[in-house]
Amino acid sequence: MPFATTPDHVKLYYEEAGSGTPILFLHEFAADYASWEPQLRYFSRGHRCITYSARGYTPSHVPDNDSDYSFEHMRDDALALLDHLQIPAAHLVGLSMGAYSALQVGLHAPSRVLSLTLAGCGSGFEAERLQAFRDKCRADAEEFDRGGSEGVAKLAGLMPGRIPFLVKDPRGFREFHDALAQHDAAGSARTMRGFQGARPPLSEFAGALQKLALPTLIIAGDEDDACIESSLFLKSHIATSGLAMFPKTGHVLNLEEPALFNATLERFLALAEAGRWGPRDPRSIRV
Repeated sequence: MPFATTPDHVKLYYEEAGSGTPILFLHEFAADYASWEPQLRYFSRGHRCITYSARGYTPSHVPDNDSDYSFEHMRDDALALLDHLQIPAAHLVGLSMGAYSALQVGLHAPSRVLSLTLAGCGSGFEAERLQAFRDKCRADAEEFDRGGSEGVAKLAGLMPGRIPFLVKDPRGFREFHDALAQHDAAGSARTMRGFQGARPPLSEFAGALQKLALPTLIIAGDEDDACIESSLFLKSHIATSGLAMFPKTGHVLNLEEPALFNATLERFLALAEAGRWGPRDPRSIRV
């Protein structure tokens, strides 16, 4: 099994397919490397596609302490994987937790990024909801500790933003939910406390976002209430960004609407690679 080792000696399991310009896929909290399979099968026809399980998600290693799951660790893990594969720069495609990590790579090491795709990014963003979001993360982590993998699936699998997937595609949702029930509960709890419940809100990076010059695609589902405001915030602060809103869609964008996700991403990558995804023309901004 292929593993990359991080600077703090955590082993990350990864898979890759195809050849060409690299795309690195970063998964959400309730997923792992395998959740990007619909994208690997499609984009590996013309790109080198890499997906990996974050720390705390088997077959990757599960560090013992909450402090090993900070947003900086997650950011640096993506860079460590690029280093291991000797990839100077890649397109980064992230969903939710993975989108936040991809964004942090873009802010911290923009030379390693060809473009950013930020899907379902920024839960808990609103100032009036932030403390409640963090409190829920801590409560969920305690439930994961008590309830094990079944507790992870029960809480994380049936959050409001996942219900559209359940309604629209029960078969696909069952597969997603069954995979979630196999997660390492300790890793999920530590990720919930160390990353989800402790990461800074996007608003703390407002100044840095305004300086970001990477081609950026933001994707949100119109029934993913937790990520609509944050997606609009990203759009308004990143001059080189575009926003795609998927109708009647929740949080699990790449699995709930794989064909639409792939088509949207494909168009963006083609324009980014052609140098045709630039900053917004100031003349188009309402004053």
